[in-house]
Amino acid sequence: MRKTDLMNRPTSDINLWTGNPPITDGRLHDFVADPIGCMRKLHREHGDLAALRESEQQLVFIFSPELNHQVLSDSKLFHSRFFALRGPKKSALRRLTSGLLTMNGDEHKQQRRMVAAPFEKRTIGVYHDTISSMTDEMLDAWQPGATLDLSQEMTVLMRRITSSILFGADQMEIALEIGEMLDPWVEVNHHLSLGAFLPTEDFMPRYEELLALAERLESRILDLIRFRREAGRLGSDLLSQLIRGHDQTGGVSNEQLVGHVAVLFGAAHMTSALTLGWTLFLLAQHPEVMSSLFRELLAGVYDEPLAAFDGGKGLLLDRVLRESMRVLPASSYSQRSNAVPMELGPLSLPRNTVIIFSQFMTQHRPDLFPNPETFDPDRWLTIAPSPYEYLPFGAGPRLCLGAPLALMTMKTILPRILRRYRLSVTDGAEITGRVVSTMLNPIGGLPVEICKQDGRFAASPVSGNIHSLVDLPEAAQERRAAA
Repeated sequence: MRKTDLMNRPTSDINLWTGNPPITDGRLHDFVADPIGCMRKLHREHGDLAALRESEQQLVFIFSPELNHQVLSDSKLFHSRFFALRGPKKSALRRLTSGLLTMNGDEHKQQRRMVAAPFEKRTIGVYHDTISSMTDEMLDAWQPGATLDLSQEMTVLMRRITSSILFGADQMEIALEIGEMLDPWVEVNHHLSLGAFLPTEDFMPRYEELLALAERLESRILDLIRFRREAGRLGSDLLSQLIRGHDQTGGVSNEQLVGHVAVLFGAAHMTSALTLGWTLFLLAQHPEVMSSLFRELLAGVYDEPLAAFDGGKGLLLDRVLRESMRVLPASSYSQRSNAVPMELGPLSLPRNTVIIFSQFMTQHRPDLFPNPETFDPDRWLTIAPSPYEYLPFGAGPRLCLGAPLALMTMKTILPRILRRYRLSVTDGAEITGRVVSTMLNPIGGLPVEICKQDGRFAASPVSGNIHSLVDLPEAAQERRAAA
């Protein structure tokens, strides 16, 4: 089994910079319009370190495990920059962006400890019954022969599950409303982030829209907090624990309380919903893999809840999820900024330079993952990439707190869906993956036909840019036929 040691990797495998700095003069908005296409072009032209510069502003990109390790392992030198626009002091936008993803230093360590308990491996087992029953409620509403959008179904399901786990089932209605408001708020913030450097004509109107969205979102979060207090008792959910931290110890300020609710809820439901949708799509389009998984389902391998709790090591479902998160990662890129002026390779970076690292780009490197566009779960029988080569949940001190809970949730949901229904992607559907707010979204949805599970799996012809992201068997067959 291959295990990469970053410190002992051969020099020939590491990009060495000579000559002029790896800088491309262009439009920063090219990255906003097509992040994956832009990063692929920069990587082709410059290798593992690149910068996109316009006027006096620049974005720096890192694409190698070595640079990922350098940036992600040092939380003192490289700070989180999840939200580029924080808003005026004392504004709702500033309070909403005061959660864990924007904290750094000692504040981040202290607050991370306070919110960690609901996400720990020893805790997550108590959520199994809730996840199972909510999944079954969704499946009971599905009708064989109907066509539905997997992306929307998984989003609604994960909002309900996340609402219950984080806020308690008794506040479901308002929690779901908050979840629906979070998506456009995050999207507008990220869309305007580069506009803060290079304002366009529509920047101020959209910025005012963002401030108004933040006011409405904060108002509903405060309602949720008030209702939890007025209920007369605090439970074991995350919101109750945060309120205790605020009321009893002062360990959580008002701003942090609002920020934690917004950021943790958004991060928890968005990434899992996208991963579930993409995984079900990939299984539907890879009938040989789905047939093997179906045989495991029939054998009752996943009937025991521990198959989800212990990570499912050795099971095909575990490999399917790993490979799905590699080839179509929900989080396609994220960013850091340097806390002090510094040198990175041949680049001189002023303080607070935006540094982009990309799960998608690193996980599609052919030197790390041969035939990287191929969905091949069995590759995980022989590889063991380092945390900086395979990083769907990030890496280093800011590794996603919710990773164990997310994996357990998905390993509980997927067998329940696949035992009851066979999902067939609608013939000729346009499947387009586009990065929105750093997330790889299926624009236009993932339309599938629902059939009773009969084990008759077959791929469907589809169009769209999905073929530039992953090789699909039906597309490969068409290419062979044309040749």
